[in-house]
Amino acid sequence: MNENVTRSLSGLVYILLLVFATLFSRESFLLLFGLFMLQTIREFCDLILLPRIPALLIAGLLYFIFAFFLPENKFTDFGLIAASLFVSIRLLFWLFKEKNIAIDVQGKWVNLIGYIILPFIFVIKISTFDGSFKPMLIICIFILIWTNDTFAYIVGKSIGKNKLFESISPKKTIEGFVGGLVFAIIAGIIISKYYLQINIYVWIITAIIVSFFGTIGDLVESKFKRVANVKDSGNIMPGHGGMLDRLDSIIFVAPFLFLFYKIIVYVSIS
Repeated sequence: MNENVTRSLSGLVYILLLVFATLFSRESFLLLFGLFMLQTIREFCDLILLPRIPALLIAGLLYFIFAFFLPENKFTDFGLIAASLFVSIRLLFWLFKEKNIAIDVQGKWVNLIGYIILPFIFVIKISTFDGSFKPMLIICIFILIWTNDTFAYIVGKSIGKNKLFESISPKKTIEGFVGGLVFAIIAGIIISKYYLQINIYVWIITAIIVSFFGTIGDLVESKFKRVANVKDSGNIMPGHGGMLDRLDSIIFVAPFLFLFYKIIVYVSIS
């Protein structure tokens, strides 16, 4: 089968599965993203050479506890945000280091928890950040991510000349980044006007967060793959690579979006 056809069909199945499971019920959403998380962890463990079994057990336990048992608590949320942002900042410094400095075992576990596990917990928290399940919020966030990625590719391929971060991702350009950002903002405005009637400025800021941190997330994952000397994180999605390749943007974006939405809720009730 033609590679482009395979890639298109694989991507379509992924999108339909995500949209259907998210819209069907909170339980199907939690199940799907729990499976996404476990597959992502398998791939990440292979990239950084961590044992799979203990990582999967820890991740499954934490996901189950936060998804079904722990109620919303501002102190718990603050702790999770602080831990995740600590790892995100750590990875940013690592991204801009010219040499691929080896990460010790303790650092690998820190990255696993802060870079993979906590972001999946933030995704489920975003879906109910004001107490009720909001499937369309999750879908619209993914629409922004897909819009940013698509138009960054189109604009970059059409007129891109200036490399964004050539040593890590040679194909990314500054023009592509700006194009993805502009079209993500346009998509956010459309979502605000026609789908989720939330303040337009909230969706514009959401689009900016998604575009900026989503791009960083893609670069961070690219560096992990470069250090591991592999092209894709896995092969579960024909033509697309692994689950981490598909979710690298959302897992880096999720902590920052959750923090932003918590600030909105705090300001609105103050």
